[in-house]
Amino acid sequence: MRLGGCNLTCRWCDTPYTWDWKGESDSGIAYRAADELHALTVTEVTERLLGFGVDLIVVSGGEPLSQQDRVLPVIRALREHRVAVEFETNGTVEPSDALVATGARFNVSPKLAHSGVAEERRIVAQALRRFARLPEVSFKFVCGDTADLAEVDELVRRFDLKNVWVMPRGQSPEEIDAGMRTLADEVTARKWNLSGRLHVNVWGSKRGV
Repeated sequence: MRLGGCNLTCRWCDTPYTWDWKGESDSGIAYRAADELHALTVTEVTERLLGFGVDLIVVSGGEPLSQQDRVLPVIRALREHRVAVEFETNGTVEPSDALVATGARFNVSPKLAHSGVAEERRIVAQALRRFARLPEVSFKFVCGDTADLAEVDELVRRFDLKNVWVMPRGQSPEEIDAGMRTLADEVTARKWNLSGRLHVNVWGSKRGV
């Protein structure tokens, strides 16, 4: 489930159609803003998600926690049907006690300097400390090269982050493969996890799959 709107403006964002109506990103992805977002009721969203018949729903964006109060009834309904829920978040908005109580997991992806976003906007200490205390949480960093790992080192140390993942930046299989080779040795030396982007390797940057 992808929600619209984001409180950051990462220049390499691969989903600019969720927030960028002004052309601030450098993604190069073609879209028509007026066609992207559609208002749906809680019932409509819940029925559509349950209709997939899957065991896990990932809630992404944009920044989905900016709408956590609105989406909470949907999450509760999914959990009542024993569907696991995971939020993909940039880590700048704290999850409410009510949302945490649903048992949802959190995949937190703090943005680094190469995002082009000022540090005071992309690194929110109180929110990251809150996430770091949760039991079902992972931290994923998008890195362009090994120089970015020093910045990740500092954030891991500063906020005592565990379950750290590094993913290469890129929107084509060639970029992902090259990034994996570039980052692998230094990531594994730090005993972090290295992740590719399976959907990009299979379908490239094609939408709707």
